[in-house]
Order: sequence, then C-alpha cells, then structure tokens
Amino acid sequence: MLQVIIDWLLYNLFNLNPASKLAQAINFFLYDSVKIILLLILLIAVVGFLRTYLPQKKVKQWLNVKFPVLSNIFASSFGAITPFCSCSSIPIFLGFLEAGIPLGVAFSFLITSPLVNEYLVVLMLGFFGWKITLAYVLSGITVGVVGGFILGKLKLEKHLVKDLITSRKKLKEIIYSNFKERIKFGIKEALSITKKIWLWVLVGVSFGAIIHNYVPQEFIQRVMESGGIFTVPIAVFLGVPMYGSCAAIVPIAVVLFQKGVPLGTALAFMMATAALSLPEAIILRRAMKLKLILIFFGIVTLAIIFTGYLFNLLQILL
Repeated sequence: MLQVIIDWLLYNLFNLNPASKLAQAINFFLYDSVKIILLLILLIAVVGFLRTYLPQKKVKQWLNVKFPVLSNIFASSFGAITPFCSCSSIPIFLGFLEAGIPLGVAFSFLITSPLVNEYLVVLMLGFFGWKITLAYVLSGITVGVVGGFILGKLKLEKHLVKDLITSRKKLKEIIYSNFKERIKFGIKEALSITKKIWLWVLVGVSFGAIIHNYVPQEFIQRVMESGGIFTVPIAVFLGVPMYGSCAAIVPIAVVLFQKGVPLGTALAFMMATAALSLPEAIILRRAMKLKLILIFFGIVTLAIIFTGYLFNLLQILL
C-alpha cells in the first residue's frame, strides 16, 4: 500500500519519469524513510509494552550469567525469523538495549535479522536449491551468534550514547496497575526514541538511495572478476556501502554466480550488503559512539569474509 501511494505521488501527481534514476532514488528514499520511521514507532512501542510484563532484573541476570551462549543463539534465531533489513532491525535492537538485555545478545539479533528470513529462504530455494540454502541459513545464524558473543565479551557498553540508552545500572522495576498504563509506556518510549533518531534515519536512507540507484551492477561484477585470491574481501567491501534487503540482493548474487563468480564470493557480497550498510552505520551513530560501530562492522566483516572463503572451498571440494 505504501509503495502504491508513493508511486502515485511521484509518477501521477508530480509526473516524474519512472525510468529516470533520480525518480527511482526519490522513490527509494521516500519508501524506506517512511517505512523505517513507522517501524521505529510501532516496534519500539510493542517492545516497550511487552517489557512491562517482564521482570527486567531477573531477565537480565538470566541472560548475563546462566546461559550466555544460549542467549546469543536465541537472539540470532529470533533475528532469522524477522523480515527486516539492516536499518529496520534497529528499532528492536534499541528496544533490547532499553530492556537491559546485554549488548552482545542484542548484536546477535541485529547481525542475523537482515541476513536470514523466510522470504530470503524461499528465493534461495528457487535459485540455489535446498543444500546451499540450508548452509547459508546456518552460516547466517552462526555469524550472528559468534559476532554477538565476541562483541559481548569485549565489554563495549561504555560506548553507547547515554541519553538514548538507559544505563543498565539504574534500571528499576516499575509496577503498572492497568493495561492502559502499559500501552502509554510503550507509546511514550517509541516517540522518545524516534524523536532522537529520525534525522539520522533520513540521512542514512538518503545515502542508501544514492548508492542503490547510481552504482551499476556491471561495475561490481568487473571489480569482483579481477580480484583473484582477494575476490572475497573485495566483494565484502563492495557490499558494505550498499543498502538493500537480502532478498533484493539475491537476484544479483545469482547473476554474479552464473557469470562465473565463485559461490562464496557471491554470497559474501549478498551478506555484506544485507547485514552492513552505510545507512545502518549512520543511524546507529545516534545510539553509539563511532568506535563501537567500527568494532561491530569490523567483526561482522571478518566473519562474512571467512564464510565466503569457506563456501568457495566447499564448492571446490564438492
């Protein structure tokens, strides 16, 4: 419905040419900006509402002490069933942090959510078959678990922006007397966070719109084919600045693979494009300091490069 409205505004009301790159970039910007801001409000409100039913101190203690690795597995698996891109996953990530969930566990969700989802699985089954699809899903969840676990062990909470993320040391239990108060809390929290982050969303999506519509697929293919042994890291570094859902990148990965680019290289490009993007970094800058963003991107980038080489090796062996 949102896409239909935006198409009508641009192509009927303002009479823009649907084939022009400028019109496509504006379309991309409007659609993703509205979608992400609405998701910010809706999802943070829902997470905030659900938080009122959770004993926060007990949940935090259980996640931190008893089963730290299982917490990462659960968060990563939950991310795998949520149909969000890297930017759209941020509202739930912020909600997790506000709830006192450890940073590493929240990162496990943020890493896996854009990498794996149900419509991606359907597309990959059609293009690559069940074996490659299963291997990809497992690798995506593993990247989330390992990346989140490592980030959690580094104790990086000090790099969160204090006015956006509540200090876990000051977290207090609040008793809500009725359903209405719980709804009010969720709405208030959603509006508060959205008010602080909406401008970063617009800046991030604007960069994504430019890159998405003005960087030709042929250029990416030529660079990859000339990379030699370094083709996987080249593919990843090409994918990181891009912006788009993993499902939207599947056809590009298929074309690259059919043109002779190794399977692991094509999938690494797809993973990097989905899990890491310049717009995501810009939006996250409102929630965390640059050092933490660089560490997060660095660890996930290395994990994706390793996964790409692993898939290339399996392609040779099998």
